[in-house]
Amino acid sequence: MALLTNAWLYGASHLNEFTQALFDHLTILGISLGIALLIGIPSGILAARSARLSRSLMNLIAGLRVVPSLAVLFLVVPYLGLNTASAIFALTLLALPPVFINTTVAFQTISPAILESAQGMGMSAAQVFWQVKVPLALPIVLTGVRTAAVEVTASATLAAFVGSGGLGIYITRGFAQYDNAILLVGALPVALLTLLVENLLLLTQKAVTPRAA
Repeated sequence: MALLTNAWLYGASHLNEFTQALFDHLTILGISLGIALLIGIPSGILAARSARLSRSLMNLIAGLRVVPSLAVLFLVVPYLGLNTASAIFALTLLALPPVFINTTVAFQTISPAILESAQGMGMSAAQVFWQVKVPLALPIVLTGVRTAAVEVTASATLAAFVGSGGLGIYITRGFAQYDNAILLVGALPVALLTLLVENLLLLTQKAVTPRAA
């Protein structure tokens, strides 16, 4: 209890800094996830149309998950520098695989019989895509988005290693000063933010999932 009290007092005494750190954390999270969605969803839809292309891209992108984000961060620093761009690059690579893989699987596993029925009803290709394929694929796509969002929210603390701010500054400061109270000022909000993102996206996923009759 004393540790939590000390963490609260430290955070309160550094409120302006904490507010800026939270803003930086959310900004890095939003940009990284946004880029991953802009790349992962369209490429996943395209890959789903070709078995050969999907296998090749799956193997390539899935391989990104093997490389630790911290290692990627330090590899790109010599090229991008100690700045936010390096953190966003590393976090985008972290978010990309689950988005791409789930999107590809979602569109590949749509029943051909359903698509044939839609075409038989006179739907155009655009109507089949937006009115049939997207609603059926969306729950699985959102599962990938949820996984990516949770991973990036938790891992955005890496931005502190390249001087980009975020809640990770308190974690690195706490380690440097051997002060667990300072460490908690960063760790607890990150944990709570991760749970919030997880549950919001889970509720969204449930809302768009078709219910069985």
